[in-house]
Amino acid sequence: MLRYFLAIFFIFISWYNFSQNYSDLWKGYFSYYQVSEVIKGDDLVYAAAENAVFRYNTVTEEIQTITTIEGLSGMDITTIHYSENYDLLMVGYENGLIEIVFESDEDVLSVVDIVEKLSVSPTLKSINHFYEYEGLVYISTDYGISVYDLERLEFGDSYFIGFGGSYAPVNETTVYNDVIYAACGEGNAIKYAPVTNPNLIDYNQWTTIGSGSYTNIQSNANGLYVLNNTSLYRISGNSLSSIYSMPQTPLDFKLVENNASITTQNYSLVFDLNFNQISIVDSFNPYNTQFTSSVVLGDDIFVGTLGYGVLKYGISNNKEVLEIRPDGPLRNDAFKIQTNPNEIWITYGDYTISYNPSPIRSYGISHFKDDTWTNIPFEELLGAYNLNEVAISPFVANEVFISSFHGGILKLNDEEATTFYTPNNSGLESLVVPSDPNVVSVRVSDLEFDQQGLLWSITSRIDNALKSFDTQTGQWRSYSFEDIISDPLNGELGFSDLVIDRSQTKWIGGYLSGVIGVRTESGGYQIKRVNSESSNLPSTVVKALAIDNSGQLWIGTTFGLRVLYNTNGFFEDPNVEFREIVFEDDGIAKELLEGQYITDIKVDGSNSKWIGTTDSGLFYVSPDGQKTIYHFTTTNSPLPSNFITDISLDSANGTVVIATDRGMVSFLSGGSNPSSTLEEAFVYPNPVRPEYDILGKEDLNDINNGIKIKGLTENVNVKITDIEGNLVAECQSRVNTRTSSANYNFAIDGGTAIWNGRNLANNIVATGVYLIMISDLDSFETKVLKLLVVR
Repeated sequence: MLRYFLAIFFIFISWYNFSQNYSDLWKGYFSYYQVSEVIKGDDLVYAAAENAVFRYNTVTEEIQTITTIEGLSGMDITTIHYSENYDLLMVGYENGLIEIVFESDEDVLSVVDIVEKLSVSPTLKSINHFYEYEGLVYISTDYGISVYDLERLEFGDSYFIGFGGSYAPVNETTVYNDVIYAACGEGNAIKYAPVTNPNLIDYNQWTTIGSGSYTNIQSNANGLYVLNNTSLYRISGNSLSSIYSMPQTPLDFKLVENNASITTQNYSLVFDLNFNQISIVDSFNPYNTQFTSSVVLGDDIFVGTLGYGVLKYGISNNKEVLEIRPDGPLRNDAFKIQTNPNEIWITYGDYTISYNPSPIRSYGISHFKDDTWTNIPFEELLGAYNLNEVAISPFVANEVFISSFHGGILKLNDEEATTFYTPNNSGLESLVVPSDPNVVSVRVSDLEFDQQGLLWSITSRIDNALKSFDTQTGQWRSYSFEDIISDPLNGELGFSDLVIDRSQTKWIGGYLSGVIGVRTESGGYQIKRVNSESSNLPSTVVKALAIDNSGQLWIGTTFGLRVLYNTNGFFEDPNVEFREIVFEDDGIAKELLEGQYITDIKVDGSNSKWIGTTDSGLFYVSPDGQKTIYHFTTTNSPLPSNFITDISLDSANGTVVIATDRGMVSFLSGGSNPSSTLEEAFVYPNPVRPEYDILGKEDLNDINNGIKIKGLTENVNVKITDIEGNLVAECQSRVNTRTSSANYNFAIDGGTAIWNGRNLANNIVATGVYLIMISDLDSFETKVLKLLVVR
């Protein structure tokens, strides 16, 4: 009972803020290809991926995931342990954090005692191993051993068992014949002491066996075993006897029921209790991968890998192999993402802040569509390295172009790479190094389609940096930057975002060049660069650009945020000035995102902005930036990291997809882009049934509640009346917004309106038929919808 009470108490404390941020609106997209450890449970196999866990039911063959969406931290997992006695999973991390997943209700308790242990250096807090014995878990760390009580859910003592009581890295522990043994690194050998000794915090109570370093120690009814380099030893008293020599250095060692398993990089070996080898599988055939861990369950061996998740082999017949992993992208470190209605493209190309593509990245790409992942390996991408930005063709279905920051532009049709545009078959150009003319590097960093269907690209370190490509005719055009960058090789190292506004002006962010504007319309050509401090640009390094619905240019630099309000006068104004956004906080004027390294900016259908940073998470601000609607971090949301690498918006359903350096998640914000007409406007759910329990909620930001009207145009008035014509509720675009401090009952966010079911008197409406009358205030188009409410 005490365990249950403490669990509820700590979970409440840990997740109170999280619950305020609508956790049920989040979804995770994590990679499960790289598995660091596999363990067994009750007919279950648990696998630790980089920062998530999945479990495989060996009876039903079902797979379930445990991620930041369920409450994990998103940090790097180092070890896991399943307690059959307490029906819980313990997850250990590199930074010393421990999380306990209660399997009965999947609540997660974060245990931060080791993380907050000030007397121990952060570099020594890695959780190496859990060993459970009589309700206590002995936690092996790089400083020693800490004890955790599973019944009381609290820490006990810590043991520093190095020579003279110093810190010593403990890799594993086990208890054999009421004696606790520790396999230690850094020459601290094997330590042991009676487990019932009440004074184990005294290093003098511990005895040393052998010399050198030991990686793993396990025990069963037959004996006590330890690994050193490639040798397996049996411990008898204070002596060691070698019983087996490994083909490679072991990475994992387990004694489970009637079998032992030892895993090396290329082999998984299975032994009986007398250490007679009964099976061996290798990582070469039919897969070419690396093994990390393995466990025997029944007649099968489950092997963790660094490329295929978990592989299941039969002990007696290991020729048939089954891949086990949840559906997900290739990697967690997404570099760029691009959404289309109900689909996501992901690249992993990367380059440094100063636009250096080395080391060359030969990664594949991932595509999520119709709730299914397709992962295309590098070998099928025609040799396209360092893939980054994605441009989805607005006119040809399933046609996609992806820039390569080392080779050119890759075209895919129906997920198949069909053309790789290089200097040999296109208007693209390589940089030229006078001292080494053999160097070929086509550094395309961004792509963007314009309204006419031309594909625009920006290439670094060449004179003709801006290019257009007519994908239908194959015609290329180039535009010189000579007027603003005299030395194309060294005068500008690279360009970030390329965005095109409604007047077809191209806006480009540079590393040294600040903001560049280019006009190519009406037969003329104008180019201008503004990168001086006098223009109020906090840094010449511009990492993100966005044109909002009012035609204003939002600029994210490595040292803050700026806005260019008069984009139409940019080329004529001799003194262009970028403005910071100043808001009032408790009577004090503050600058929005002052000094922040901004990685991306996206504008949603309501003209609000999503802004990513390198270490402060994700911000969602009102159209004018005066109000921060959301500020998501790892502490109050399922974000796996505060380093936001990219953001993309699915305008079809108001979903914001967020890429971080530790995985990707999405948040259903509810807003959508306005439609061009009211022809397809609709209301849902319809009818509204009592079991939905969506009426009367006061916060319209939680879109799981309320009645939604989608398919609205940009500027509408919406009235709701009862069947007799009495006005029940009313809202108007740009006036009644969900994020307003007025806390409206009916509000519009871009192309979507949300009504909480309350009338003008703030009472929940009664059962009946209601009319929704929509009027476009610009075109005078109208539409009437009917809604049935049942209470």
